[in-house]
Amino acid sequence: MSNTTELFASAPLGPLTLPNRLVMAPLTRNRAEADGTPTPLMAAYYAQRASAGLIVAEAATPNAVGQTYPNITAVHSARHVAGWRRVTDAVREAGGRMFLQLQHGGRVGHPATSGLTPVAPSPVPLPETIFTPDGHRPAVVPREMTAEDIRTTVADFARAARNALDAGFEGVEVHSANGHLLHQFLSANTNLRTDGYGGSVAARVRFTTEVVEAVAAEVGAERVGLRVSPGSTVNGIAEGETEEIYPALAQRLRGLGLAYLHLVHADPDAPVFGQLRAGWPGVLIGNPVLGDELTTDAVRRASERLLAAGADLIALGRPFLANPDLVARLRLGAPLNPVRDRYFMYVGGATGYTDYPALKEATAQPSSSSSDALDGPRVA
Repeated sequence: MSNTTELFASAPLGPLTLPNRLVMAPLTRNRAEADGTPTPLMAAYYAQRASAGLIVAEAATPNAVGQTYPNITAVHSARHVAGWRRVTDAVREAGGRMFLQLQHGGRVGHPATSGLTPVAPSPVPLPETIFTPDGHRPAVVPREMTAEDIRTTVADFARAARNALDAGFEGVEVHSANGHLLHQFLSANTNLRTDGYGGSVAARVRFTTEVVEAVAAEVGAERVGLRVSPGSTVNGIAEGETEEIYPALAQRLRGLGLAYLHLVHADPDAPVFGQLRAGWPGVLIGNPVLGDELTTDAVRRASERLLAAGADLIALGRPFLANPDLVARLRLGAPLNPVRDRYFMYVGGATGYTDYPALKEATAQPSSSSSDALDGPRVA
């Protein structure tokens, strides 16, 4: 039985009632000012996409050393808060709702970008180059975090969450995925510690747990989500014991009453998906893997499959980037705009950002498929 109608049904999420089950996933676009302050162009971009049931804004750093790339957003100063307030005001005026993702890059950073030596669970550098204001440069060896660094970073996340609510966000998403700091603590090849934060699975999940608990204590668990990417090898990650790590993490956090757990590249056939769905008592957001054929039908099929497997909400990335009115296009069966990858990251300005055309619903002809596919294999 098709779940297409269910995609457009309302859904509860913490203190919110979402008008549909489609979530705009957080994806870095590098359009902030050099100090991390959101720009008016960003306000326009997100307001265009306000028909999403929920927008999770791109990653914002909770402190200066957590910066990953040039022109990414931050949320640790009054100027950052004021810039984000312009964004949330624009989205709210357009009828939307927003969470802000909080992300610390850990070893995914460079002194040429932040002015600081990156910190990480262990002094293990990225195995590849990293983009900086001077172009791609070799990664540096990060400084191993001390116990005081860990305590300070946990407090920085909590303070950033408070700043996000002051900026008008409905809640925050703690990023423990895609090879950034929290994921580095989870992973065997980046966490070589022998103290209470490394070694066993129980110790490796401790840092993520403490961050989430501190953020929940600061702003309320019903306004906090957690994003994870089980099995991901992005940014040189090799987790080890994937099917033990994530059920253990979920077990530690299940009693908090978090707004949601967000799975990147969720595969309904993977054992870890079934384990997490069975063990997680709250809302589960699934981000489907989307292949070469990124069409209206392909996106709907992947979304419906996740809903049928137990996901409550569906997070989509690139389809929302190229289609400001993605909800309407999926509802009508209208073709999708292709993503112009050249303008995805590291390129500022409106081109490939706010200039994607919206569907003219008055003249749209619903169809069963779209011939406008992206170039090459894609996810999210």
